[in-house]
Amino acid sequence: MATEKAERLLNLVICLLSTRQFVTADYIRANVAGYHDDGQSDEAFNRMFERDKNELRDLGVPLVTGRSPMSGGGDGYRINRDSYELPDIALDRSEAAAVAMAAALWDAPEITNVAQTAVLKLQAAGVDVRADDEIGFSAALSPRSVGSETALAALLAAIGASQPVTFTHRPGTASSASTRTLEPWGVVTRRGRWYVVGHDRDRSATRTFRLSRVTDVTPIGEPGEVVVPDGTDVQGIVSAAVESAVGPDRGVARVWVATDRAAGLRRLAARAEPGDLDGEPGDILEIDIRSLSTLARMVLGAGPDAVVLSPPQLRDTVVAALDVLTGVDA
Repeated sequence: MATEKAERLLNLVICLLSTRQFVTADYIRANVAGYHDDGQSDEAFNRMFERDKNELRDLGVPLVTGRSPMSGGGDGYRINRDSYELPDIALDRSEAAAVAMAAALWDAPEITNVAQTAVLKLQAAGVDVRADDEIGFSAALSPRSVGSETALAALLAAIGASQPVTFTHRPGTASSASTRTLEPWGVVTRRGRWYVVGHDRDRSATRTFRLSRVTDVTPIGEPGEVVVPDGTDVQGIVSAAVESAVGPDRGVARVWVATDRAAGLRRLAARAEPGDLDGEPGDILEIDIRSLSTLARMVLGAGPDAVVLSPPQLRDTVVAALDVLTGVDA
């Protein structure tokens, strides 16, 4: 049975890479699978071999010709390994961040393994493909942090076309949705979540929206209609908005929990130290705030076994929720 062309070419490349000397066409015909198929005439082999050599060269394979000791000084072939091998890969911080971001986005089932394998191969070769302090997220992003892939794709397309959009925005799970009109400037990450930032036409001001709360993105107006103001730092805008939401102490909450209680909060804690509260023994936890509302729900779930010490924004959120639960008029 005839060998497939791709397999034959691959066999030829392996042979010519493996040799330290020039090998003749006769040697290739006798030893490389695909060139000694039954019933092949000399003329057919010569035509095939010439086509294959030209195709390899067209593909950029450095196939060179020289004198072969096998034929008393006749023509032979090999591949220049130094020219064929890829140089060492070196990524600067922005390139490493881009690779890490792409790997995090490639979470569709059909390409997850490919993305993970590519990153692992780069890391195994000593290439740093992650700059966590620069890109602001981990590779293990959840669908909730990224939001709708359809919404993300539509926003990126609108940003590329400098085109305004409308979308449905829900500030929280208990809030009603509203339609917003935005001139999008960029999509960035902060504290493991994705945000779109731009000029909100409804508020006549710069606004930041979490992507997990955005749906039904629709472009409006004309391409080129959006102009990003000179000197705009979209990453800085989002960072300021997020830090403002989680409090002035840079997103670290201090929560008292009763001894041997509130296991969920304990698992989140970066640090814990013994501490009493009004004579009640327990521990004071330090927890990095990634979502103010999520942490507030966990504190509420622990009931009297957890008390927020700081920041004020988290304490106020918990107190307001308790007021609603108990029917207290705020």
